[in-house]
Amino acid sequence: MSQLQQRAVTGECALWSFDVAGFCFTPCVPYAWQPIGEVSAVPTSSHGRRVHVLGLLQRNNARVPYGVEGKIDTSVLVECCEQLSQQLDKRTDVFLDTAPVHRSREFVAHIAQWVKRGLMVKYVPSYAPELNLIEILWRCMKYDW
Repeated sequence: MSQLQQRAVTGECALWSFDVAGFCFTPCVPYAWQPIGEVSAVPTSSHGRRVHVLGLLQRNNARVPYGVEGKIDTSVLVECCEQLSQQLDKRTDVFLDTAPVHRSREFVAHIAQWVKRGLMVKYVPSYAPELNLIEILWRCMKYDW
């Protein structure tokens, strides 16, 4: 990957990390202080509602988020990559993890047309999620922020 990083630094190509993360708006409050005899309740109108974010991230922190309410399936991923491939001005390498939806027949069937437009899909090894930079962003958002 160092050769690709060098080419990205010189502007020959663009490198993006791509992944999906889900966020739930139902608050998790395992305990709280309240007066004796009173019950504290945290009202929520979004019980069980989840928002998924498809994200692209570069080393310089440039990012492109796509928010999706509901299920993420192959057709959503294909549409995201389709839109990206139509906006390219130079070769672009996108790194994905090996999730089944990223390797589905429908997704793989589109890779050839994306390559013609300059979008190269590459997979990081399943045992090394830290190679996909956006995984670090998702972890910070979910557990630190």
